[in-house]
Amino acid sequence: MTRFVIAAALTLCAASSAFTQQPEATSLSGKPLMIPATIANRQKLDADLAQAEKTLAANPKDAEAMIWVGRRLGYLWRYNDAIAMFSKGIALYPDNPKFYRHRGHRYISVRQFAAAQADFEKAAQLIKGKADEIEPDGAPNPAAQPRSTLQFNIWYHLALSHYLQGNYAKAYDAWVECMKVSNNDDSIVATSDWMWMTLMRLDRKGDAAKVLERITPKMDILENAAYHRRLLMYKGLEKPEALLDTASPDPTQIATQGYGVANYYFVTGNPAKAREVFERITSGVSWNAFGYIAAEADLRRMK
Repeated sequence: MTRFVIAAALTLCAASSAFTQQPEATSLSGKPLMIPATIANRQKLDADLAQAEKTLAANPKDAEAMIWVGRRLGYLWRYNDAIAMFSKGIALYPDNPKFYRHRGHRYISVRQFAAAQADFEKAAQLIKGKADEIEPDGAPNPAAQPRSTLQFNIWYHLALSHYLQGNYAKAYDAWVECMKVSNNDDSIVATSDWMWMTLMRLDRKGDAAKVLERITPKMDILENAAYHRRLLMYKGLEKPEALLDTASPDPTQIATQGYGVANYYFVTGNPAKAREVFERITSGVSWNAFGYIAAEADLRRMK
């Protein structure tokens, strides 16, 4: 009996371990993607989620409370739980564009690009003719100044969902709309960077050069320093090697700067070097970063 109990306990333990180790997503190459064992600022993120859940419990049908629980789940890499929360919100509030905007973002995180595209297209329809609004930050910058808006994020992520699927013409159209609501230098450099890359993929080098005309070394950048440096590299004011030789401990920044460099090599005629950097990015841990996801997509197309 004792042996049976021990064996049963071991089986239960193994099953429990297997359950907790289920991947959060699957990479485009088929690799299981796990929630990291260590997440920066984990204690604060857990506390923020607990507070958001408490607020929602007091107001179970409050749209903003639901959105914040979903966002807080996402910051903890719990993307499927976040998607479920936003889907619940959509069921209750099918005309609220914020739920589609945030669910679409997390569909990108789990590599469901077509689903993300559909959500952002719906959100774009819902905001048509409406005034834009500041989107509050879940992780404020040092100046505590929100730098993006609801409409910026809808168009930005819609364009990205097209880009990741290789639909560059549609991506460019969405970047144009995104630029219309890019109202500070952080937004401008983020949009300009992806717009330049998209135009280069379309072999529209002259138009890509025009995108860089407004980019200068001195801009009011609070958040998107990596995008700013990438743009300066495209202009010839930074060396690709300098962007790769980063001292930043932030793996997201490494993936972001690295993707700009890899893409630069790719569109300027050095696919072998591009592949090398793409593979360097995807060997890292920051699988939720857009640069990492884009590197996966490019590697799949290069095969």
